[in-house]
Amino acid sequence: MVTFDFHTKIYYKDIDQMGVVYYARYLEYFEQARTELLNDIGLIVTEIEDAGFYMPVVEAVANYKLGARFEDEIIIQTMIKKVPQARMTIDYEVYRKKDNQLLVTGHTIHGFTDKENGQPKRPPKFLLNRLSAAIN
Repeated sequence: MVTFDFHTKIYYKDIDQMGVVYYARYLEYFEQARTELLNDIGLIVTEIEDAGFYMPVVEAVANYKLGARFEDEIIIQTMIKKVPQARMTIDYEVYRKKDNQLLVTGHTIHGFTDKENGQPKRPPKFLLNRLSAAIN
């Protein structure tokens, strides 16, 4: 399993009228954390795209337990548990930093498509090799 902890702070723009993080913002946090996890193991999203691949999200799930509030610092623990065959699953756990309280869990599932025509495609070998090395 490969993991990465992405740290961020809750700003006023992130909260709703009730003073808690607006639910859709967690998907944005997932995206930021995912990009940083891939970068941490040497997989740069723009380089994947330059190689002719897109990795569209085909499923996104967030399970809300507690809401983060303005100025909370949160940690998004991001995990890839296995090397993908056709689709890649990335799991997320969001914690409030000050008390390590679990706030949200979720996952995204990514397909791989040809950048030119949008058709499904097997994951690129360099991505599989890098993930395999990181997981093992």
